[in-house]
Amino acid sequence: RARQDGERWASALQRAQREALEREATRGAEQARQQQLVRDMKERLLELLREKDALWQKTEGIDTPVPSPVPHDPGLCARCHKDFRLLSRRYSCSRLCQGKVCHTCSVDMGKHGRCCLICYQQRHPQAP
Repeated sequence: RARQDGERWASALQRAQREALEREATRGAEQARQQQLVRDMKERLLELLREKDALWQKTEGIDTPVPSPVPHDPGLCARCHKDFRLLSRRYSCSRLCQGKVCHTCSVDMGKHGRCCLICYQQRHPQAP
């Protein structure tokens, strides 16, 4: 009787461990998929910004836009005007404008910090 109970508990434990590993693998795959989606969206946004600027310059005959000045309200993103809250971190643009931007409106420059999309685009016009 005790042996059967022990075997049943061992079987239940193995099943629970197997299910936990499957859930963890599924969660890891979903997280990787979401990170790739964010990277793809940022690349597409940069591409669209370049296309918009090229069309604007073509029709208006002017140079690339100068980054907008830092907003008067330090609680807003300089690009999308989103409120900085507990879950939306504020980054200082490490390039031309020194504005405060959110994660979505910034590009990781490695050890040089983050910069806004417009400053990044001006510094790297051929980047995706």
